[in-house]
Amino acid sequence: MTATPIRLRAQDAEDLKVVSACLQDAILPIGDMCFLPEESRFVLVANRFKWETADRRRPGPTADDDHLNPFERVNCGVRIEGVRAVKLRGLDVKDRAQILELLSVEAAEGALVLNFAGGACIRLESPSWTCFVEDLGEPWPTGCKPCHPLEDEQ
Repeated sequence: MTATPIRLRAQDAEDLKVVSACLQDAILPIGDMCFLPEESRFVLVANRFKWETADRRRPGPTADDDHLNPFERVNCGVRIEGVRAVKLRGLDVKDRAQILELLSVEAAEGALVLNFAGGACIRLESPSWTCFVEDLGEPWPTGCKPCHPLEDEQ
């Protein structure tokens, strides 16, 4: 099931749509992200659900428990260059064990916005940004596939 690790660069809103789709439902502890003001950089490491392999069968022989863990996750590094300031909403940075679920990454006027489940967000102020995304290490199996109920069903 394992596909080639992703390595992406986004420099505009269209590029960012691809990055956002790849990072949708990534989970990360709040302690695994950092703003480096001297370097105008914001970095994070997320546990990314591999949407690109979610509908594929595993290659090679099957194990008796393949049906229990048919999906994969992988650690993924994200680096955003050109960040001048960071604004938080709905996050307690002192709670280092807090786990966040990333829903989307969007371009806004002069900024990038990271939207999390529960309404929290991080706004990265930047007149000109570049976002780099790269899988780190080997993926591991998981039995859980994120789901999003349709608004009509709620």
